[in-house]
Amino acid sequence: MNPVPRPPTSPWKQAWRIWILGALLPVYLLTTFVGTLARVDGDSMNDTLHTGDLLLLLKYPRWLRAAHLPTSYPRRGDLLIFKAPADSPYSYETVWGVRHRPYNVKRAVALEGDTVAIQEGRVVLNGKPLAESYASDGFSRDQPALTVPPGKVWVLGDNRRLGASLDSRVYGPVDLRDVAGPANLRLWPRPGLVPR
Repeated sequence: MNPVPRPPTSPWKQAWRIWILGALLPVYLLTTFVGTLARVDGDSMNDTLHTGDLLLLLKYPRWLRAAHLPTSYPRRGDLLIFKAPADSPYSYETVWGVRHRPYNVKRAVALEGDTVAIQEGRVVLNGKPLAESYASDGFSRDQPALTVPPGKVWVLGDNRRLGASLDSRVYGPVDLRDVAGPANLRLWPRPGLVPR
């Protein structure tokens, strides 16, 4: 008895297998769960970062933390890419008539349980002045001590001059659920680790 011949595979099915499953799905999984590129736009991280710098955003530390697996994420000094708190009016911008919460890049200064304050223009972390060789001078005002709640992080831009950075001084601690991940590696124009 001869086997029944299979009908030829349609070109659409071949394209589906090759392009969707073979190429686009792995790219989607990689950029969603492992890492992607992030471009800096703005002056809030000067002199550490400048508009046009290209960073490697690592997403896997966020997923490890979400799965309660061992990870050192987040760490003090990490550059984090995140969306500012949704309840802040400073968290939104309108582009082409569409209002949205853009991603920001700032430095993690205090983690959950830390007490942070600004006194005489210096960050005081857990009662001790923080050495920040990367930060500019010029805070807008001192701030009383605040203990960072669980699941949150307190962030600052490296450019501390008056009005140069919207950060936790304005909108408070950032929820770790709004953080895409750390971006401590600059790929362009000066490749290398960003100073901590």
